[in-house]
Amino acid sequence: MAQLIKSIRGTIVLGQKLTSPTVTIATAGQRRLRSTQSDDYDLVVVGGGIVGVASAREILLRHPHLRVGLLEKEHKLAVHQSGHNSGVIHAGIYYKPGSLKAKLCVEGMHLAYDFLNEKKIPYKKVGKLIVATSEDEVERLMDLYERGQKNLCPDLKLIDGKEIKEIEPYCEGVKAIHSPHTGIVDWGLVTEYYAQDFKQAGGDVHLNFQVSKFLETTDGDASKYPVTIRGARGYQQVRTRYVLTCGGLQSDKLAEMTGCPRDPRIIPFRGEYLLLSKEKQHMVRGNIYPVPDPNLPFLGVHFTPRMDGSVWLGPNAVLAFKREGYTYGDINLLELFDAVRHPGFVKMASRHLKFGLSEMMKSIFIRLQTKELQKYIPQINEFDISNGPAGVRAQAMDSYGSLVDDFVFDKGEGESPLAKQVLHCRNAPSPGATSSLAIAKMIADKLEKEFDIKC
Repeated sequence: MAQLIKSIRGTIVLGQKLTSPTVTIATAGQRRLRSTQSDDYDLVVVGGGIVGVASAREILLRHPHLRVGLLEKEHKLAVHQSGHNSGVIHAGIYYKPGSLKAKLCVEGMHLAYDFLNEKKIPYKKVGKLIVATSEDEVERLMDLYERGQKNLCPDLKLIDGKEIKEIEPYCEGVKAIHSPHTGIVDWGLVTEYYAQDFKQAGGDVHLNFQVSKFLETTDGDASKYPVTIRGARGYQQVRTRYVLTCGGLQSDKLAEMTGCPRDPRIIPFRGEYLLLSKEKQHMVRGNIYPVPDPNLPFLGVHFTPRMDGSVWLGPNAVLAFKREGYTYGDINLLELFDAVRHPGFVKMASRHLKFGLSEMMKSIFIRLQTKELQKYIPQINEFDISNGPAGVRAQAMDSYGSLVDDFVFDKGEGESPLAKQVLHCRNAPSPGATSSLAIAKMIADKLEKEFDIKC
């Protein structure tokens, strides 16, 4: 790494409010006016979601002598999964003890709170109840509590029906797990603050840069910058020594561009939320979650207070007709056919046909969800709910129809720069936002090892 170029780059303008940093970011059009030299990097990160931005920040804070660029295809950062989620800071209760996912979530939660406090980013530590509404669910709740204990989730407590009422006066249940350190925050705003640190450390952010292909550099600087990245607009091009992709909903497509296999495939599932009426918002103080059913692929309905005072109910889980399809009107036939023809999706849909049809019906006729909500808060009726926002989960799936629940990194085969010097993060499973700073540390460790990056 002796040829790495030392540079202090990037500018930043701070806004008047601490909660809304204003970061000066070069658009693709502005980049066109700059010299080719300014678009040469030691590392380029593709993907401006929370994991990509956190990883770019972490590697540059560790190695300030590197020139690092970040490419994002949208007009701003955190447009998709990072800006369309429940906003929960998770405590790490659900995940298999000893798993990387559990470790990163608990570590990420602590790092997140430290970061939020340091930057004075607004958040609320509203807590969470995981509620068993019947005796049939208590055994699974106890198993979940044991998991949380093994995962070192802080200050978990088992409570009975009376204690549930002390925390959530309108909630019904026979037993619950109380997680006092579960919180809520605007993860899109947090991503902006990560980007602020990245820019202050000298990083460049290129917006409106949709990667169209990776190429081997063929000019005289090929030894220094062996990978060329082309954008969808003809003038867009950067050259780099190494590449990390964190493409979220597009992660498998990016991986295929450098010769990686199709699987695991990203199947987009839309989660649609309902909004609780203002007249009933006082009935929900913190997060209220169900006991998960291990026979179903997704968690189920829950109550989520938001930073703006609203309360989201849901989400459901239905197939999106487009990778970034937030409504039934968002349709991309090529992406839809790619999803429904995938062998894994066919097998999963066959196994969970009844569940899938039920989710579709609840999506179309939202008042069908009232009965499920009333298990927890009986006072809610069909006139208290309305359609709310939606998000799309980048669900990685293997050819057997199993949901990939772990991190997947991939590189192409062979000795070419595209195979050896491009690392793809193909799956960063939920809760990626809570775990983002811990994930970034893990990815930075992996980059240092894979690409022999030295201090």
